Amino acid sequence: MASDGFRPLDEKSLVEYIKATPSLVSILGKEFDKLEIKEVGDGNLNFVYIVVAPSGSIVIKQALPYIRCIGESWPMTKERAYFEATALKEYGRLCPENVPEVYHFDRTMCLIGMRYLEPPHIILRKGLIAGVEYPLLAEHISDYMAKTLFFTSLLYLTTTDHKRAVAEFCGNVELCRLTEQVVFSDPYKVSQYNRCTSPYLDANAEAVRNDNGLKIEVAELKSKFCERAQALIHGDLHTGSLMVTHDSTQIIDPEFSFYGPMGFDIGAFIGNLILAYFSQAGHADQANDRKSYKVWILKTITETWNLFHKKFVALWDEHKDGPGEAYLPEIYNNTELRQLVKQKYMKELLEDTLGFGAAKMIRRIVGVAHVEDFESIEDVAKRADCERRALNCAKKLLKERRNIKSIEEVVSTIKQVHLQ
Repeated sequence: MASDGFRPLDEKSLVEYIKATPSLVSILGKEFDKLEIKEVGDGNLNFVYIVVAPSGSIVIKQALPYIRCIGESWPMTKERAYFEATALKEYGRLCPENVPEVYHFDRTMCLIGMRYLEPPHIILRKGLIAGVEYPLLAEHISDYMAKTLFFTSLLYLTTTDHKRAVAEFCGNVELCRLTEQVVFSDPYKVSQYNRCTSPYLDANAEAVRNDNGLKIEVAELKSKFCERAQALIHGDLHTGSLMVTHDSTQIIDPEFSFYGPMGFDIGAFIGNLILAYFSQAGHADQANDRKSYKVWILKTITETWNLFHKKFVALWDEHKDGPGEAYLPEIYNNTELRQLVKQKYMKELLEDTLGFGAAKMIRRIVGVAHVEDFESIEDVAKRADCERRALNCAKKLLKERRNIKSIEEVVSTIKQVHLQ
């Protein structure tokens, strides 16, 4: 490992690294004996250090050459740090209020230094488990998705600029392959890393593996994921990739980023909100039945899509005479035609969102990495009950997505499955 200059940093060697790095010293100052360093990487892949000094603070994230939660038996490219840093900078340019600033990137060490999102910022997933409402969440995430997806698509870019950007991110093939495996392949076959809440869901997991209709739909989604370079997507935009307070929403961890289908990002976020919804029964107690919280989650799902739709179309209208080459103004030269084009585009995008969101839900229940929303429910039978409903909902959305015309219909489906 050392031959290419890479070495994993521990707390001691990190101090020496900081001392030798002017861009980090400029933020943290030179009182090195007063540095407080804490390793907080609870993720599946990386080391994450919070570094606090009297004059400033920073987060240092270092990619390892294997999947941390599994170990060296599952190697993983360190180069993902380059794509994460590149995506963070691009997203920061397009939506600075929702993306932490990158102060430093070291390609050899696969290391990013970025803004520390200080308390009370917490991971959104933890807030959802605790039953905390975030009144601006839909406003912020819809803003982030509308801007980052529109401005990196052919609705805004020339084909030359778009292809150059696609080529830049094509190198992130290993993380794309990981997604292909865990989202579109493993849940539909017997795989050593799959697990479910056994024995309660064994039959449900087997039903997924034997469902021909589901497999045909998933094949189509996999093909879109692999072949459609629609926009620069985050690639892992679940509720564990956002840090929030009541008035701040920050998107982190875009190491899976590449040019892919927009619906994969929107679906990942909405799909994870649906998982959070179905988990609430397992977190309810005598003090709080979580009923009003479930109403808030459904409201957030509805607002996220509707606000995204509104903002995305507004950007499209604003830049209809811009450089984008998807719909040339001299061809799409009347209001009626432009309206038809937008309706078709947004209908397909809702279908993609529901398909990818549902696929992400399924893999979190019968695949490799599960979600804390369910895992933190101690009563195993109750957990399995919540998961079963979420799984049924996902299968229904995946198979029926082409007939769903609005996010309100999605919410009706969620409520309907919840009562079964």
